[in-house]
Amino acid sequence: MKMKYKKKSIPPLSLIEKFSNEKIFLVIISTIFIFSALFYNQPQVAMWIGFLTAAYATVSNDSIQSLGTFIESNKHRKWYTLWLYIGIIFLVTISISWFTLNGDVTYGRLINAEEVSKYPHPENFSFFMLMAPLVLLILTRLRMPVSTTFLMLSVFSSSSSGITSMITKSLSGYVIAFVFSVLIWFFGYNYIRRKFKGRKVHPSWMVAQWIVSGILWSVWVMQDGANVAVFLPRRLDGFQFVIFGLVIFLGLGILFYLRGDRIQKVVSEKSRVSDVRAATLIDFSYALILIYKLFISTVPMSTTWVFLGLIGGREIAINLARLKKGKKHKNKALKMIAKDFSFAFIGLIISVALAATVNPAIKNDVLSFIGLI
Repeated sequence: MKMKYKKKSIPPLSLIEKFSNEKIFLVIISTIFIFSALFYNQPQVAMWIGFLTAAYATVSNDSIQSLGTFIESNKHRKWYTLWLYIGIIFLVTISISWFTLNGDVTYGRLINAEEVSKYPHPENFSFFMLMAPLVLLILTRLRMPVSTTFLMLSVFSSSSSGITSMITKSLSGYVIAFVFSVLIWFFGYNYIRRKFKGRKVHPSWMVAQWIVSGILWSVWVMQDGANVAVFLPRRLDGFQFVIFGLVIFLGLGILFYLRGDRIQKVVSEKSRVSDVRAATLIDFSYALILIYKLFISTVPMSTTWVFLGLIGGREIAINLARLKKGKKHKNKALKMIAKDFSFAFIGLIISVALAATVNPAIKNDVLSFIGLI
């Protein structure tokens, strides 16, 4: 008698896994585009459309820098454990700013104590303002680590000075991070390799990584929270604050469920990032630079550029310090850095183009700069 074997049924995709499917993603993009086109001239509706799109797009794109190494080195842990830890830190960080700065959740990035802002909240939104987070969502899907600061804030800048100040601070951040990282990993490579390789990870490293990652995430929120809040009033009332916090908290849950989604590959392809000790050193270096930049100026800065400088310098240093002959590894590192930087530069060009479309003054400044007027 022949035995009948039942084929194992494949469990259906969850709602979030369906969300990550290409066809569903295209439907979502199309829906956001249509709603943006229909409601951009209705400020109260447009404000929330822009915010909701920016909330997930910004956090998911910037997850590679603030949470990427944390996600990569904790792949063995439950996603909701990581989510609750990072989510609670986020809520505490924005609450401190909201309470102490009279409704401002950006730590003075969008408005100062004199109520002056280089990125004023518009009375009426333009269609291209709502396109900025949508473009970011698409670029994130393509695994392009572009600057959310440039994309989100440029379209709100009242003049070109707001953009140039961001670019200047971001470029200096990239150079500082690159040099700092090269020095640490080149001169410390042999010691780090000898101490890390083939040794059991002491539990204290895990504790250190969670503390450092928490500090880094909190500092990132202080620096880049403005990229999401820019669509909302510069000072939030109680209802707006609750929605702001809740939406991003839930968005973080989706991000951790998807383990960083596609852009996480930008971190995963780097050398030994899944090692909790290496991840902790990267995050600690990154946090130090962000803290330094955070307190010397309230001008918004591209933390993406700082992070790319940090991991780019690390890749160069490791491959220069290796004793292996040949140029294979060095060329691979250079190509990786060139790819990441080119994507960041593409994001800058798109940001300036969108800003020029929204603001005639910026358009004239850009045309004057390239010699067309």
